[in-house]
Amino acid sequence: MIIKLMKVLDDISKDADKCKMRQIILLAIDGILCALSFVITLALLGFDVSRFSLIPIIIYVAINETFLLLFRCYDSLWKCGGEREVASIFVACFCAVLPSAAIIALTHSKLNIAFYVVNVLMIIVAMVSVRVVYRTMRRLLMYMQVNQNAPSSSRVLIVGAGKAGNMILRELFENPELKKLPIAVVDDDIHKIGKSVFGVPVLGTTEDISTIVERENIDEIIICIANINAKRKREIIDICKNTRAKLKTIPGIYEIIDGKVNVTKIRDVQIEDLLGREPVKINLSEMDDIINNKIVMVTGGGGSIGSELCRQIAKYNPRQLIIVDIYENNAYDIQQELIRHYQEELNLKVLIASVRDEDKMNTIFENYRPEIVFHAAAHKHVPLMEDSPCEAIKNNVFGTLNVAKLSNKYKVEKFVLISTDKAVNPTNIMGATKRCCEMIIQSLNKTSKTEFVAVRFGNVLGSNGSVVPLFKKQIEEGGPVTVTHEEVTRFFMTIPEAVSLVLQASAMAKGGEIFVLDMGEPVKIIDLARNLIKLSGYEPNVDINIKVTGLRPGEKLYEELLMAEEGLESTTNDLIFIGKPIELDDEKFLNQLDQLIHIAYQNRNTIKAEIEKVCDTYHPQ
Repeated sequence: MIIKLMKVLDDISKDADKCKMRQIILLAIDGILCALSFVITLALLGFDVSRFSLIPIIIYVAINETFLLLFRCYDSLWKCGGEREVASIFVACFCAVLPSAAIIALTHSKLNIAFYVVNVLMIIVAMVSVRVVYRTMRRLLMYMQVNQNAPSSSRVLIVGAGKAGNMILRELFENPELKKLPIAVVDDDIHKIGKSVFGVPVLGTTEDISTIVERENIDEIIICIANINAKRKREIIDICKNTRAKLKTIPGIYEIIDGKVNVTKIRDVQIEDLLGREPVKINLSEMDDIINNKIVMVTGGGGSIGSELCRQIAKYNPRQLIIVDIYENNAYDIQQELIRHYQEELNLKVLIASVRDEDKMNTIFENYRPEIVFHAAAHKHVPLMEDSPCEAIKNNVFGTLNVAKLSNKYKVEKFVLISTDKAVNPTNIMGATKRCCEMIIQSLNKTSKTEFVAVRFGNVLGSNGSVVPLFKKQIEEGGPVTVTHEEVTRFFMTIPEAVSLVLQASAMAKGGEIFVLDMGEPVKIIDLARNLIKLSGYEPNVDINIKVTGLRPGEKLYEELLMAEEGLESTTNDLIFIGKPIELDDEKFLNQLDQLIHIAYQNRNTIKAEIEKVCDTYHPQ
């Protein structure tokens, strides 16, 4: 009977819509306790209970309930609470004594000080006891349900016995329908070893994970350390991924916007977690200065980089955000996402247009007069551009030239070009076209009032056309995972990191710079493939094969972020550097561009030789 009642009350406590009902029930219980304690105290102190009317009791109950409400004693959930709740009840009951005594005295009821002292202590004990009993019974019910589900539940190892680990453990026990049974905890604080968290033993440190997984037959590991640096997190993941257990984590504290840690935050470990890199820090005041109340345009705003730019720009209250993209599906997706998040707070305009169409782009600039332009529109897939070089040149080079010239014409304050490490000593058409784009903005910057700047970074994890989505798809299909060469290495960053760099660069820009991010150590692509296979729960070359296919046309073994002649200058951000501009013969360069555009639109086979003349660092393989 008690168990059934507990289940009913528990269901009520879980439903947010029944919060008022929960409060009313507890209020009624407390009222009954006040009345009973009044009568019992009278009896204990030798008063003749039969001579007292109901009026003093009603008054006493009403005043106590009023003070309990004033001190917000019903705001905490039944399943939660602690010292603060007990303290609130204690203070509320004592504060109620004086007005209760004064009003009851007016009814000619003779009650001494001893009555009020004994009674208030009895009420506090009774109220606290009810809450403790409920929570104890609820916990017993919770453990019973968890044990009932144990045969079909995943056996879970929790990494971290701190605040986040405690929260996750509590929620796993309180939500038995998740079918995750906590078996053990590990923590690097040796003083916690041998102790327990919610009845779950702390069996060792992170170095003991492999042993514990085997001994305790663990199915799933959850890394529950929110406040952890990226390097240490990678080290723990490296230990965990060598076990047979599935690996999950909660985000880092900087990722948890609402500051809450719960089971909804648990996610699969992603390849980004293995980079061991701290995110680029943004100077928020600088962002406000350049974006707040400005008309901002993002070309290629539906792409992976462009859409993240739009997300982050929207946070800084632009007067208007203009998204330009040729691909309507991507543009629609980011439009709907921003509308859902900002509704009427964001003045958003989404336009379908090609940066290659100079007349159309001129109309857009004339109508909307952007003050800041982020140019992310580009063809970027290396092998495809090798087969269609004229299209790469039309879109990347002359699309950039159109937008840059219009930015100058309409007196845009800042123009930020999204570039790539493939622009450094390029061996492929995509890289050569991006280097031409850098040369265009550096040339225009010399005579323009617009501040032209480029931002150069390596591969972006999860972007359209990148290697990670390809690997994931190949793993889903059962393999093989294809790697072009065992020694191929690349620099990687997350999309938010890349966009953070772009925004930071726009704030730092004085005109003509090429900003370069310190991207840390390069990553072997074959190691990336192995890690993704392991994180997917498979063994490389056992469950999923890795196949080496040979270098693709235009592909380098190693990427570079800086040409030797550029040099480096530090900035106020330790992770961001400036490449010194390379001197250009502007007249010669512009004449070469004129010749290049004719050849591109004639789709001649000599286009690669022609772009080699324009970009003298381009050496096709």
